[in-house]
Amino acid sequence: MKFYYFSEQGYYPVWDEIQGPLRTDPGSKLAEPAVAHRLLNRCIDEWTLADQLGMNIMVNEHHASYTCMSVSCMLTLSILARVTKNARLLALGVPLFNRPDPYRVAEEAAYVDTMSGGRLELGLVKGAGYELPISNQNPVRNMDRFWEAHDLLLKAFTSHDGPVSWESENYQYRNINVIPRCFQQPHPPIWMPTFSGNNAREIARRGYTMATFTTGYGSKGVFDAYRETFAQTHGRAAPPERIAYLGMVAVAKDEKTARERGARVASYAHATERTPPAKLNPPGYMSVADNARLLPNQGAISFFYNKTLPDGRKMSNPPTIDEFVQAGMLFCGTPDQVAEQIMRFSTAMGGVGNMIVQMGGMLEDEENRDSLYLFGSEVVPRLKELHLSAAAE
Repeated sequence: MKFYYFSEQGYYPVWDEIQGPLRTDPGSKLAEPAVAHRLLNRCIDEWTLADQLGMNIMVNEHHASYTCMSVSCMLTLSILARVTKNARLLALGVPLFNRPDPYRVAEEAAYVDTMSGGRLELGLVKGAGYELPISNQNPVRNMDRFWEAHDLLLKAFTSHDGPVSWESENYQYRNINVIPRCFQQPHPPIWMPTFSGNNAREIARRGYTMATFTTGYGSKGVFDAYRETFAQTHGRAAPPERIAYLGMVAVAKDEKTARERGARVASYAHATERTPPAKLNPPGYMSVADNARLLPNQGAISFFYNKTLPDGRKMSNPPTIDEFVQAGMLFCGTPDQVAEQIMRFSTAMGGVGNMIVQMGGMLEDEENRDSLYLFGSEVVPRLKELHLSAAAE
């Protein structure tokens, strides 16, 4: 199992101050530049620590959001490419639907891959529904545009004999010529996240790494769809390293402190749930099949609430810390407890090769660094040993 440390780089000091949504609507006047400076540099320090602990790194991007100040994966990763030594640098991801210029995305990715000496993992995502007004895009047929951008990226990465052109419904380029080209050939490994079995099958057909985010034990169906299609398409079982899961994590030397930290990490869940459902799923953004899947929840999209626990009970609204842990959305406790929780989850999912560890939330600097240090120095080695011993058996 490989481990990626992730922070959303949230501006959490105002989460309790702002009434209502924390994304797209509140003005920027509450984001004090000196505070943002401190928080952004804190994140770089934490990722540097993760590298020193032998972990990998994940970053993402959102726009006009107090839950995520990262406006470009590649801006952050260009810094990390220089200040880290060994960590794989995962962008999960670059929102192709929100980016108007896929050629520029290809240039930035090749730059980071070269700067890092071939450590980039390129995650491609559709983009959040609530950010569509910012990108000035029409959500209708958004997946057509996404796959065209994807194909254009591959063309840009693999064309080395001089400029090439691209003419399609959504993109027109007369001169595509990426210099420097990618350090990894033909291009960095590609990841895609999804919550949908249909999308999981398409990702499997292409052989990309698939990730699910905080969907807990309910992820099993998506993982199964991926594995089934991968085997049918490629004639072999999907390697565990093609499966990834992101969960919130809080670690402390004693259980009481860990639970206190867990509550503040889970504050991120409560913050994101404040986004109005209409902005999460504007008309045309999701497929007919995925909208039909939401009907039992009255069409509401929820990343953390309205989930079902393994014993069949519905989670509270908002969930308790115990429910977050039982659902497999939060791994919380002493190093022994967190290692056991992750191992149990991976076993139930049929084997998870990549665990993305989300910390932060409303944890202060020293607490978060201590939690990260305990995870990297005590949890990671135990999980590696458990997997090695299981393979040996």
